[in-house]
Amino acid sequence: MSKREFTVSNEYTFNRASPARWIISHLFRYKFRVLLYMALALITNFAFSGTRVLTGNAFDAVLKGDGAQVGIIALKMLALVICCGLIDFGARFMIEIVAKSLARDAREELYVSLLGKSQSFHNRQRVGDIMARATNDMSQISDMVSPGFDIIYDSFSSLLAIMIFIGILNIQLLLVPLLYLVVFLLTLRLYSRRLNPVSREMREQFGVTNAILNEAVTGIEVIKATSQEEQEKEKFTKNASRYRDFFVKNGIIQGQYLPTLLLGIALAFCFLHGLFLLLQHQITIGQLVTFIGLATNLRFVTDMSTWSFTLAQLGIAGSRRVLDMMKEETEIDENEDGYKAQIQGNIVFENVSFGYGETPILKNVSFQAKAGQTIAIVGQTGSGKSTVTKLVNRIYDVSSGRVLIDGQDVRDWNMDALRSQISTIEQDIFLFSRSIADNIAYGMGQQANTSTIEQAARDAQAHDFIMSFKEGYETVIGERGVMLSGGQRQRLAIARALLTDPRILILDDSTSAIDSATEDEIQKAIKRVLQNRTTLLITHRISQIRWADKVLVVRNGEVIDQGTHEELMQRCRTYQRIFSHYENVAAPEAVLASGE
Repeated sequence: MSKREFTVSNEYTFNRASPARWIISHLFRYKFRVLLYMALALITNFAFSGTRVLTGNAFDAVLKGDGAQVGIIALKMLALVICCGLIDFGARFMIEIVAKSLARDAREELYVSLLGKSQSFHNRQRVGDIMARATNDMSQISDMVSPGFDIIYDSFSSLLAIMIFIGILNIQLLLVPLLYLVVFLLTLRLYSRRLNPVSREMREQFGVTNAILNEAVTGIEVIKATSQEEQEKEKFTKNASRYRDFFVKNGIIQGQYLPTLLLGIALAFCFLHGLFLLLQHQITIGQLVTFIGLATNLRFVTDMSTWSFTLAQLGIAGSRRVLDMMKEETEIDENEDGYKAQIQGNIVFENVSFGYGETPILKNVSFQAKAGQTIAIVGQTGSGKSTVTKLVNRIYDVSSGRVLIDGQDVRDWNMDALRSQISTIEQDIFLFSRSIADNIAYGMGQQANTSTIEQAARDAQAHDFIMSFKEGYETVIGERGVMLSGGQRQRLAIARALLTDPRILILDDSTSAIDSATEDEIQKAIKRVLQNRTTLLITHRISQIRWADKVLVVRNGEVIDQGTHEELMQRCRTYQRIFSHYENVAAPEAVLASGE
């Protein structure tokens, strides 16, 4: 499938070639509702124009003194107005459903697209800008359909009805309305062309402003700790002012909209033309009243065009921003047709190099981890230890070389099959604002039950502190687990990993915030549960390094040595210094940083 297309439920394909085509392809999903709306709106406008005709007929009947005819016309008017109101309600209801359905589908498409993007893509994005596209831009897309498209179509269908009824009344009366229509359409085109770039800049600036707000709220602790409130206030005010300026510019363009002035001139000429034909006895007074009433209906078309086309331009600008994000290249695909199998746990790195852009991180890394082995990785901060593990589950893809799992290049694996059998516990634990049970069971879905969740918590030494809460496993822990200490968060993360029963486990300094006594208990649990499972262990704790089957010593993106703890103590000077200095330095990485 083309990168310009997106399919939902293998039934509907959304064309991403341009904002207009994307929106139309979404609306095509609800084509019957759209067609029904268009039919109802058309009937409504013809019925409403019909009331002007009845008004004119009533004038003629009054002038003739025909009271019975006036009564009949009044009953017809009442029936027509009631029908018009009911049909109009149906039209508005239908287009509102379409608008909200479009926003829902577009938001789902964006969400699915974001989930499928690579980590490199997300590293480049600002969360606030993503949220602006997923919320405010989506609202603009919805408003573009209703009331935007609703009013535009309503206006032009009303225009069609007006012209037809005037033509039926007297073909000569079309002269002034048609001249006005030509000028109106030309002016509207110029207005749209001027408004489009301003609308686009306004949507972009909103995303920037929202991103700044999000960063300030997320980093409020740092801002307060460093007394940078004034700096952040000035930064936000500057960007909010730019957003305001675009709104002002938008208002100036709307203020220069000429058709509202031209309409008054057109109505005056319509009245003069009608009077001329009346004096020539080519129309009656009732027909003149009907003509002026129909011509006055042009005011709705003129006045609403400013607002409706502004909504349309904002919607197009918003859809372009959403499309740009969805169409942005991602370095990693899902590989849905890739290799699927039960992972045994053999990991091989063959001359692997990797870099973020132009910055090299890993250089010619080669090692092997046999199924069931524990591989410890030690090295200074920034040496590439975590990057090594992120290549295993394809958070990133190698720049050169290969990473093999059970003899298959990880790029050939089906993404779900690969990642569902690998669990990662990092030092910076992310927990959701949900219950403790939901956080532990995350990744298992409905497969996890109370007993398995509790057993995983016991194995991770988390059960006791969980039960100290009033609501136990149903305790909602707040966003990112703010209610918990660092050690408690890490124990929940370990429980979550144990519950998924991974074939490969990655521990990235995962016990750094746990006291030694608790760590010993957790290590016993991990050893017991992870027998015959491959473990990659990033750590600086000697107690963990000692029971690893192999240790990799990483420096400046290269594996300078590897072997068992005993072998490295015999031959690797850097490794020897780690242990000889361990009691005198804060962390072994300080020794590695020395370059020895």
